[in-house]
Amino acid sequence: MRLITFTLEGATRTGAIKGDGVVDLNAANSAIPDEMVALLEGGDAMLALAAAAVESSSPVAALSDVKLESPILCPPKILAIGLNYRDHFDEIPAEIKEKRGLKLPTVPVVFNKQSTSASGPYDPVDLPPESPELDYEAELGVVIGKTCRRVPKEKALDVVAGYTVLNDVTIRDWQRATPTMTMGKSWDTHCPMGPAIVTKDEVSDPGNLGVRTIIDGETVQNFNTSTMLFDIASLIAHLSTAFTLRPGDVIASGTGAGVAVFRPGQPFMTAGQICRVEIDQLGHIENRIEANAPSFIH
Repeated sequence: MRLITFTLEGATRTGAIKGDGVVDLNAANSAIPDEMVALLEGGDAMLALAAAAVESSSPVAALSDVKLESPILCPPKILAIGLNYRDHFDEIPAEIKEKRGLKLPTVPVVFNKQSTSASGPYDPVDLPPESPELDYEAELGVVIGKTCRRVPKEKALDVVAGYTVLNDVTIRDWQRATPTMTMGKSWDTHCPMGPAIVTKDEVSDPGNLGVRTIIDGETVQNFNTSTMLFDIASLIAHLSTAFTLRPGDVIASGTGAGVAVFRPGQPFMTAGQICRVEIDQLGHIENRIEANAPSFIH
């Protein structure tokens, strides 16, 4: 299945893509929650109900007539992995590695993106007035489907609900300002993902997927998940050793070479550009860069 969160006529609900249309899962079966985390919390039994609903139901609307939201509107956790591809590590200039004491990781480098950074697959990405250093990082997103702790590596994929396309958008100077990286990684709109959670039965091998970033038609990243230093099972085993993973948690599994900060001239993203991230079998997200400075107090 390709599970989505969609908005139609002012209502936001869970659904699934069927052909060129959208099945409203809760309308097809009221036992299926209309919010994605609640749906995933139902485990394998709920996913089976959803699959049956997709099989037996007609679309309520054309895919082109709905707004696709982030598949998980507010993930309980977004756990991101740094330096998980050798070619990305190798593109870092030697003087920067020496200055920061960077070495090829022997354990996963983990940081958080705040849940409020999640945004839809085709929503704008904010270029804030505080910094021009807006960078892209194409990543395979791993969506957890079962509550788990201390998962053995050999059973780690059993807790995965599916996979999604994700862009770990980064404000580089804010990332460099502190060693934790969280402030540079967590701006609103800076984790677009989607267009769907593709359930693992539809992904032949998550460890062998081509990933690409395309800026205004130019391919700037092109790598394969087979070159991860720490594969998905290893990441889940490592993370779940320290804390519980829950349905709806998202793991951003790292990016390959080609990020703007290490390309000649540092061509950071600018207002009006279109950033497209593609992953084989999962589809693509595409986001326009917009200069915007929303400020509000509720």
